[in-house]
Order: sequence, then structure tokens, then C-alpha cells
Amino acid sequence: MDFNEFIKYVMPKISALSELAEESTIIDNTFYYKYDVKRGLRDKQGKGVLAGLTDISEVVGKKTNAQGESVPCKGVLRYRGIDIKDIVRGFVSENRYGFEETAYLLLFGSLPDKKELGEFQDLLGGLRSLPISFVRDVIMKAPASDMMNGLSRSVLTLYSYDDAADDISIANVLRQCLQLIAQFPLIAVYSYQVYKYYHEEGSLIIHTPKSDLSTAENMLHLMRADGNYTELEAKILDMMLVLHAEHGGGNNSTFTTHVVSSSGSDTYSTVAAALGSLKGPRHGGANIKVVKMFEDMKENLKDRSDGAVRDYLNKLLNKEAFDRSGLIYGIGHAVYSQSDPRAEILKSYVEKLADAKGKSEDCALYEQIERLAPEVINENRTMYKGVSANVDFYSGFVNAMLGIPTELFTPIFAVSRIVGWSAHRIEELSNKGKIIRPNYKCISEKKKYTPLAQR
Repeated sequence: MDFNEFIKYVMPKISALSELAEESTIIDNTFYYKYDVKRGLRDKQGKGVLAGLTDISEVVGKKTNAQGESVPCKGVLRYRGIDIKDIVRGFVSENRYGFEETAYLLLFGSLPDKKELGEFQDLLGGLRSLPISFVRDVIMKAPASDMMNGLSRSVLTLYSYDDAADDISIANVLRQCLQLIAQFPLIAVYSYQVYKYYHEEGSLIIHTPKSDLSTAENMLHLMRADGNYTELEAKILDMMLVLHAEHGGGNNSTFTTHVVSSSGSDTYSTVAAALGSLKGPRHGGANIKVVKMFEDMKENLKDRSDGAVRDYLNKLLNKEAFDRSGLIYGIGHAVYSQSDPRAEILKSYVEKLADAKGKSEDCALYEQIERLAPEVINENRTMYKGVSANVDFYSGFVNAMLGIPTELFTPIFAVSRIVGWSAHRIEELSNKGKIIRPNYKCISEKKKYTPLAQR
């Protein structure tokens, strides 16, 4: 029998063994309290364990009051010390794209002047290509059903095309990172186009990127059959890329970047590991859950009164609706409590896009959920800090209005976050820190080895 047939044959046995594996690894929850374990490297109030220092970005969800107590506050996000709201206000007021400027700021620590920005844009434009036949020999050879896996495989394969793949000098790592920043939009979109062709019997569309376009413009150009887009669409996608580019050293995928970089591993292995982390629905995949939850809500609401929406939200929390997870996706954040500045910025542009796309009613329902969900959660849960809409709450809605397929939601996140990962990898390598190795306490009782004949 072939391999797949063998897998089907042995799966019942493996399933039985999986029960043993699971039972043998369940830890009594009381041990976490007994040993004061910070699960998820956070205390029960949600405060993260201080595991490192960074000069790249700052995420603020609490402040110290006059009594010296740490209390929730409106969320703040700073890139290299500059408030994200000021960064956005700057490029929006000048009616230009901001992602490339943001990438420069995160990588090099200061805002570029006009000449520096132009040169940096030209550099990324020149790097916006893939090795000869890479699309045919790698992306098209074994199309992945998940674009994040397609991204990871392509990144790992690019290692083989790099004559200095293992060189972790800062100059070489920066070169690798800049190439990946430029290449990610191509790999993500091409992976989707190939997937659509092979698995959904769609047309195979492979557009060539344009070096004179911004990253956001190129994404829409590559994605659409006619290559066309409106300025509003490109500017809002650019805004999304800016807001997702970086979020402190402690988020799951960036911490993964630090962990793998601390071992001295190569750039491609490090970025692939970060991609694996971002793929998870608790991290980069959360906005897909928001969109699917919203569609389920629309199908099941008898009307759109506050009472009806409250009832549905209560069902979500009680594991009686949608995916029975007990979560209201897009509401709440590990750090932010009163507000997520990224969500605040994005929301201010959502209405413009919704008006242009004829989605004003849907936009109103999103705003209704944002208003009611924190109240419902507070009524049903013991809260150590407030909850509010996070960036995922609106980003999925924006992606959907832009006509971006759900398969590309998380890869677009990666197209943006590769900038933050790159900055943090360079920071980890520059500071020559120790290999990251937190402690895990073993709670097993001591046992004697039993000879096989006596078992």
C-alpha cells in the first residue's frame, strides 16, 4: 500500500495512543498556583514577565497613578518613541503612502528625510523579485492549501538560493531582511493564485510587480486579475500595513524571532519560525475568526436591536454559538484594556471604505458589537482589566471590503510584520545576548525503572 493508505490503516491505533499521550501530559491546574507559574509568561492580571529590553517599539496599556498603583489607561503604541497616531497623521496629511517610511523608521531608528526615503523605496523596488524559475519550481510544484505554509516553505527554500545564508553579520542579515520584506508580497499572492488555480479551478494569474509602486499598491496589483485598484483602497491597505508592522518584543511571533535568533540560527529559519507562530488563530489568524463570527451573527440575528445582539454575544460567551469557543473574537487584548490605538485609527477609515463599498449597514453592526461586547463580557466574566476592540476586530472587515480572500488575511499580516521581525532580529544579534531559555519545573514523582518482563 502507498503511504497515504498506510496512514489511514494505522490511524485507529495512533488515535488510541494519542489518548495515552494526552493523559500522560495533563498537569493539575493547582500546581500553577502552587509554584506561582506565569502561564503564557503573564500573571493573572495579564501583565507580561519582563524577559528582555527593546528600543524598537512600546506597547502601553497601563499607567502609574498618584498612589503608585498600576491602573488601566487608553492604549498607546510607539514606534521608536514616536506615537503611531502621529506617524499616521504625518503621512496622511501629506497624502502619501506610509509603510515604506515606517519600515525605515523601525529598521534604522529615525524617520528618513526625502532623499533617504526615495533611496529606500528604490532599494525595495529593486529587490522586489524572486530567483529565476522560483515561482515554477517552488511555489507551483506543491501548492499549499494554507498560504502561511506556502510562505514558510518558500522562505526556507530561499536559503538554498543564498550563497551567504548562514552569515549572521549585521550587514548580511540586513540584506536578507530587506530582500524578504520586498519578496513577501510576491510569495504570498503567488501562493494564493497557484492555490486558486489547482484547488478551486480558477484562472492562474501571475502579474509582474512594479518597482515604482508602493507595497500596498503592488499587493492589489498582483492580487487582481485586471491589476486595478482605487487610491482609497491602496491608501487603506497601506494604513493596515503600517499598523501591523510592529507591536513590541513580547508578542508571540516577535518573541519567537528573539528566541530563534538567540540560538545563532540563520535568517530564513528564524523567519519561518515566526511565520509558524503568526499562523495560529490566537495570533495572526484572529481576524479571520472575527469575519466568520460576524457572518454567523448576521445569519442568526432575528433583528439588529441591542437586545438581540446582546443575546447573541451571551451565547458566544456561553459556548452556545459560532465555534463554541466561549470567545467574542476581536474583543480584548493581552496588553490593551481601555482601547487599542490601532483599532481606533483603523475605525476612523473604515466608514469611508464602507460607504464606498455599500457596506454601511455592516459597519453599523460592527460598531454596535464594539459598544456592547465589553458590557456583556464584564457581566459574565471576572475581569482584572477592561476590554475593548482590538485591531483584528476591524482589519478582517477591511480586508473583506477590499476583496481580499480570507486565505490571504494572515499572509498580509506577515507582509507587514516581517519589518518588525527584521528589526528585532537585528536587535537580538547586535546585543549578543544569551540564548533564551526560561525554566520549566518538573512535577513528576520519582519512579524506578521496571524491567520489561515485570511490566
